[in-house]
Amino acid sequence: MTALSALLLRDMRLAVRVGGGALMGVLFFLIVVTLVPFAVGPDLAQLRRIGPAILWLGALLASLLTLDRLLAADHEDGSLDLILMGGTPLELAVLAKAVAHWVASCLPLVVATPLLGLFLNLEPLAIGAVALTLLAGTPALTCIGLIGAALSVALRRGGLLLPVLVLPLTVPVLIFGVAASNAAVAGPMSFGAPFLILCALSLGSLVLGPFAAAAALRHGLE
Repeated sequence: MTALSALLLRDMRLAVRVGGGALMGVLFFLIVVTLVPFAVGPDLAQLRRIGPAILWLGALLASLLTLDRLLAADHEDGSLDLILMGGTPLELAVLAKAVAHWVASCLPLVVATPLLGLFLNLEPLAIGAVALTLLAGTPALTCIGLIGAALSVALRRGGLLLPVLVLPLTVPVLIFGVAASNAAVAGPMSFGAPFLILCALSLGSLVLGPFAAAAALRHGLE
């Protein structure tokens, strides 16, 4: 077993054990989707119209729950220092941690989306569009969160600063994710254009995120 695969499996086990992992994110997602109808009223047509935006907002907020433990736990127990001094490139190590976070925290949100979409009176086409856009867009949320976690890991009470750093950067992902979901249902724009931009944001984040996070860790912990 290589060092990267061992790190990936270790982080996935820790993500499930510490703080509830996937279960905590899905429960938070469920709470958000359940509370919104109480706020906007029982109008089923209105819920159907704003349903994709509600699901995207819930998934975005749920993905932030465990970001503060993405690197902070390793910094506290000294594992991050070993990773920095190890022979594995730091960029690949933080990418492995981001993949573990996505699998343990974001992928369950995508799986839960069809069930939660029924609560908002969404049609099967809309539910499928939201699930597909979340599958394409949540890697960008994770990689953007990785950069924020790297910037805040060396700061005292950095977990409080993390949402302030990350949320403004996730606005483009949210805009194109909701736009693609709405386009698949009501138009007038085509589904392809915003969805391709969303995929480009995720691919760009996957490339730039680990390098930016590794640079922030080297600068903050040297």
